[in-house]
Amino acid sequence: MNHVIHVDNSDFFRKLMKTFMAEKGLELESFEKGEDAIEAVAGGRAAFIITGLSLADMTGEELLKRLMTLPQKTPVIVVTSSDEAVNNKRLEALGAKAIILKSDNWKAELEKILI
Repeated sequence: MNHVIHVDNSDFFRKLMKTFMAEKGLELESFEKGEDAIEAVAGGRAAFIITGLSLADMTGEELLKRLMTLPQKTPVIVVTSSDEAVNNKRLEALGAKAIILKSDNWKAELEKILI
């Protein structure tokens, strides 16, 4: 499956992620709201979920908690600008497969996980 769900409150970053995924041959469905992403995941449409920590309707942590209640366990990757979150064991405990800092090499880090 080559379908990825991305949820982030930044329109700029959602567009950037869509371009990156297209270059890698992956189909990306983007959302601003965590609730919309949860509905898409519940529909079984994703191989991976990529989320930020600031969403339009909830935090990334809240999204992780909600995703943990779903029957299917889709891997979640957090891509954030928060240095503090990179080593956050709480995010890992909530099911984050990886936490990537939005920096110059976020694409390379994400590519290692997805491809």
